Amino acid sequence: MRYFLALVLVSCIGPGQSLKAQYYFYNDKYYENAVVVEWGGSAGIMNALTDLGGKKGIGKKAIKDLNWKNSKPSYSLFAMGMYKNAVGLRLEGTFGSIAAYDSILKDVKASTYGRYERNLSFKSRITDIQLAFEIHPLFFKNYTDDNPPQVSPYAVIGVGYYSFDPQAYLNGQWYSLQPLHTEGQGFPEYPNRKPYKLNQLNIATGLGIKYELNSLFNTRLEIVYRILSTDYLDDASTDYIDPDLFSRYLSPNQAAIALQLYDRRILDGVAVTQRGNPKNKDAFFSIQLKIGMVLGRQKR
Repeated sequence: MRYFLALVLVSCIGPGQSLKAQYYFYNDKYYENAVVVEWGGSAGIMNALTDLGGKKGIGKKAIKDLNWKNSKPSYSLFAMGMYKNAVGLRLEGTFGSIAAYDSILKDVKASTYGRYERNLSFKSRITDIQLAFEIHPLFFKNYTDDNPPQVSPYAVIGVGYYSFDPQAYLNGQWYSLQPLHTEGQGFPEYPNRKPYKLNQLNIATGLGIKYELNSLFNTRLEIVYRILSTDYLDDASTDYIDPDLFSRYLSPNQAAIALQLYDRRILDGVAVTQRGNPKNKDAFFSIQLKIGMVLGRQKR
C-alpha cells in the first residue's frame, strides 16, 4: 500500500518535476523523503440531508434545512501518501449511521405544510470507501530557508463508493424499505421509477485544517460532504402509489408490511399528497477529528 500510494503521487506530479531524495523539515531538526506515508483514524459525527425531518417551514435546500439533533457517531481509518506536505492521495473508510423522522417537527408543525403530518422516518448504516486528494496550498511554497507552518488549511476532493440500507420501525422491529418498493419502484405502472441500488458512487468534497503536534503525529478537523446521485437515501422521493399494487407484486408478508410503512400519514385535517421532493437529491456528510502518524521522518 505504501509503494502504491507513492507511485500514484509520483505519476500525478508529472515527468517535468523530479523528486528529491530527502529535504529538511521544520527547525532543521528532522528530514524526510519527498513522499511520506501517513496512517491514522478519526472519530466524529455523521448527518444527512434528505426529504424527511428538517426544520420549520416548507423545507429549504441543503444546509438550511439541516437538523443537528439527527447527528450520529461515526469513525474512519485512512492511509495516505503525501508529497512534500502539499498534495496527498488518501484511501479512507468511513463508518457511521444516519436517521431522520418527521415527528421531530412536532413543535413547529403549523409551519411545515404537511411534512409533520406525513409522519415518515428512517435510519441507515453507512459505509463509505473514499479515494481523495488532500491539497495543502500553504505548502506549495518552498520552505528550505524558513520553518513551514504548523497549521495548514486544506481541501479534499475525491470519489467514494458507499452502501446504505434505509429501514423503518414497525411493531418492535426494523424493516428494510428497499425490498418493499414503497413508491412502486420497478412496478410496470410506474415505468419512470426504477429500483435503487444500495451500493453507489458519490463525489466527496471537503475542507479541513491540520495541526502538526510533533514530527510523528498531527491532528485534523475536517468536514467532508458527499454529493449523491440518488434521492432514495431515506426511501422517499415522489408521490404515494396505489396500495393495491403491493399484493400484486410482493409476497403476502411483504405486502402487509409495505401497506403499513409506505403511508403513515396523521389524518388531522392537513392534506398530504407528496412523500418527497424529486427535484433535490439526498446527501450526507461527516465532521471528523483525525489523528495521523507520519512514517518517513528522521531526526538529523
